[in-house]
Amino acid sequence: MVMQTSDVTTGNFASASRRALQFLQERFGLGLWMVTRVDGDNWVVLTAEDRAYGFSEGTVLKWSDSFCSRMVEGLGPNIAPESSAVDAYAGAPVGRQIPIGAYVGFPLVSSDGVLFGTLCAIDPQPQSPGLTDQVEFIRLVADLLSELLRAELKAVDVDRRLERAVDQARRDELTSLYNRRGWVEFLEFEERRCRRYGHPACVIAVDLDDLKRINDLAGHAAGDDALRTAARALSAAVRGIDIVARTGGDEFMVLCIECDAKSAGAVVERVRGALAAAGIRASIGMAMRTPEAGLSVTAQNADQAMYRDKALRKERRLERSV
Repeated sequence: MVMQTSDVTTGNFASASRRALQFLQERFGLGLWMVTRVDGDNWVVLTAEDRAYGFSEGTVLKWSDSFCSRMVEGLGPNIAPESSAVDAYAGAPVGRQIPIGAYVGFPLVSSDGVLFGTLCAIDPQPQSPGLTDQVEFIRLVADLLSELLRAELKAVDVDRRLERAVDQARRDELTSLYNRRGWVEFLEFEERRCRRYGHPACVIAVDLDDLKRINDLAGHAAGDDALRTAARALSAAVRGIDIVARTGGDEFMVLCIECDAKSAGAVVERVRGALAAAGIRASIGMAMRTPEAGLSVTAQNADQAMYRDKALRKERRLERSV
């Protein structure tokens, strides 16, 4: 099989990954070749050429269990024709979960120098020692994929900016946030990117506690002011890349893009603090996207978490009033 350059010129990382894996497997054998994404301790298979293990795109493994985590730390070589002869690999938990006789692995690095994932391969049987002679060739393939990835992620950023520039119909007139239509569209856009690149993401659901009371006691103009205040507080609390939408009368949603669990927790705390500082009482729920469930399900989970928070807050208020 001859590798094509068309995917490089068109900037299709997913297609180029598939072609590279097919080429590497046909040239070197080995039962499984993968392009993966590292997300915290999740090790997500983005693309796989598998003839031995039954892995597929979207398979999630534990990063700290893997040979690749040890390779990235410099504890083991990029190519181990007999992995049991390398102490770092012989002791890795993944080797007790599936049979691994040989290993190949190279890091894929994003433009900021942060580890994105790996190009790697394993086989149930040890391989010829001559496999180590191919280290520079396979490293070149990994470097080319990294370069393509960096170029495509830059293009993704441009796409996001364009999507947000042509968005008047997606805006809520009262708060200038995205409306439900815009929210649904952005969920779809980002879900496709999450599946392609393994990006982590989270959804935060916010529901104002007092809007009905404000409308009843002070009038709808005061209620509108409270909504605008909440919108400003939310926009100030999130990151520039995130999406904030008003999806219902007193309901807001936040999509945190390329956001891991630690960062998501920090965003939630900023949201709580910003709303409290603005004098807005609100119930808040958060859910992380998982590779098994898309962002639509994540949004539903965040909404359910918000309603649990609302019920708990109401229960506490009742207890204090007794």
